[in-house]
Amino acid sequence: MIQDYFILAVRNLQKRKLRSWLTMLGIFVSIATLFILVSLSLGLQGAVQEQFRLLGTDKIFIQPGTGFLGPPGSVGGTILTEDDAKIVEKVSGVKRIAELVAGNAKVEYNNEIRYFPVYGVSSVGMDLYFESGGITLDEGRALKKSDAKKVLLGYDFKYNKLFAKPVRSGNKITLNGVDYKVEGILSQVGNPSDDQNIIMELTDFRNLFNSTGKRVDMILVQVQPGENVSEVSDRIAKKLMNYRHVDTKTKDFMISTPEELLQSFQTILSIITAFLAGVAGISLVVGAIGIANTMYTSVLERTREIGVMKAIGARNSDIMWIFLIESGLLGMAGAIIGVLLGFLGGKVIEFIAINYVHTTLLQVATPIYLIVGCLAFGFIVGAVSGTLPAVRASKTNVVDALRYE
Repeated sequence: MIQDYFILAVRNLQKRKLRSWLTMLGIFVSIATLFILVSLSLGLQGAVQEQFRLLGTDKIFIQPGTGFLGPPGSVGGTILTEDDAKIVEKVSGVKRIAELVAGNAKVEYNNEIRYFPVYGVSSVGMDLYFESGGITLDEGRALKKSDAKKVLLGYDFKYNKLFAKPVRSGNKITLNGVDYKVEGILSQVGNPSDDQNIIMELTDFRNLFNSTGKRVDMILVQVQPGENVSEVSDRIAKKLMNYRHVDTKTKDFMISTPEELLQSFQTILSIITAFLAGVAGISLVVGAIGIANTMYTSVLERTREIGVMKAIGARNSDIMWIFLIESGLLGMAGAIIGVLLGFLGGKVIEFIAINYVHTTLLQVATPIYLIVGCLAFGFIVGAVSGTLPAVRASKTNVVDALRYE
């Protein structure tokens, strides 16, 4: 019996091809929008999780209470210093540390001027810095303690036309009027903020920016194997609070672990995903109204047909099922087209992000539950939208229907 309902519903939709396509338009546009937004959001979550996987679970990040990483003199209030770093290094469970400072420099190359972020990293912590960021070299070599006036450049300097002429290992660039030799080019990280960085040894950084103090923007810590990261983090917090003469209320620094950072990112991304899904849901309501309108019109047009079916023995439930399935098929067909368009649209955005924005964070994730969920959602929206018209059709009076013109 159900098979007959489907056959009748399909035939009725085929008779009204143009109207069916116009009705589905609202559905597949809204489903495509929903699919693109959710799939990109899931892809972003996956990319973030992968970054944290590369980071490892044995790292701790310490920053000033402002949480700001920036050029010399731009951090208001309290700062961290090399003395703080020495305190951290002596904490039980700490394997090694890396001190990091940040600035912005005027970069001159081939008679062109640009401005890019510069990071100074202690030579003894260079390996840890590379490991924590999943950084490798595309060409050249890493910096050594004995290296003076030498830098490493991000991937975009060589490959993404930051200057008219690509910068390579062995070239000379000028930072704030001082010449430096490019010792190596870093491999692609996947987002412009990292792929346009300039890295130099900490001493060179302080000389370049005339930084006579001992300011440190971040202390990167690696814990000993077998140590509990949270416990080591607590020890560091106590030592620093004692040294800086602060308590839990006046604490002027932040300590983060990968798990805490990942949870924060996931919470933010979940909120964004829900918001985007809600925006797409608004357009889905519009599509649902279109289906309801089409089904009401269909009931009016087929009043005589309904009367004939009832006259030859069709029950109210039979009439209702035919219209419900018909509206559900409209929603399902719209959802199928919407998923296909959504997948193609997502891939276009991913291509643009990789090739023009130079980031790998915007990737399309298409888990099977997303596809099945969109298709089921489309069918349910269609069926629900057609419920009232279907009920109205089932209650049509036989005599009035047969006399309807």
